[in-house]
Amino acid sequence: MQRPPPQRLLAEALGTFGLVAVGTGAMLLEGGRSGWLGAVGIALSFGLVVVAMVLIFGRASGAHINPAVTFAAFSAGLIARRDVLPYMLAQCVGAIAASALLAVWAAPGSALGATLPAVPLAAAFAIEVGVTGLLVYVILRVISRPDATLPRIAWRVGATVSLLAFVSGPATGASMNPARSLGPALVSGNVSALWLYLIAPVLGAWLAVQACKRSAGAACFESVNSSEPCR
Repeated sequence: MQRPPPQRLLAEALGTFGLVAVGTGAMLLEGGRSGWLGAVGIALSFGLVVVAMVLIFGRASGAHINPAVTFAAFSAGLIARRDVLPYMLAQCVGAIAASALLAVWAAPGSALGATLPAVPLAAAFAIEVGVTGLLVYVILRVISRPDATLPRIAWRVGATVSLLAFVSGPATGASMNPARSLGPALVSGNVSALWLYLIAPVLGAWLAVQACKRSAGAACFESVNSSEPCR
């Protein structure tokens, strides 16, 4: 079975590294500066780094930088089965490497930006399913628009990430991304709720694909090609 070209996997690893390093790095900075960034600043950090990673790596790999997005792309028939596991592994490696780097200068015992629910687990699970579903639905609709240039995709998806992070961050940490949660959890040892952040985003992504198929039909996917941005 043919594997994806190494440059695509490297792009996914580096893109996810950048996402986790900047996003959770902003959370660590916030903790050390006592409110210097605030919830808005952290949400913007995640959104803006998504914009940057899509612009940098979108042409190389599609800049999924999220196993839930890769799963959605496969569920929608946008990427081959052989690409799924290598993409996800590359994303997880990038996330773990970013958290390991942040651990070097973080305070001892730091959670490293791990996603930890501040609401009951059932509510946190539902929130993560919902916000990931919204994010993936936006991605699928944005990439199928006639005006879907790389900068427009990057800014629209980044803005969605910021908005959803601002709204759901206080309740669940606004993961929407299993790799983003896996890296900090493994490196910091905060793994008690990790299962939630591995399963809920994938379920949300699958529901988004089904919703897109039912609301837009073939038009939701007809202009999408796996070698183009965000696919």
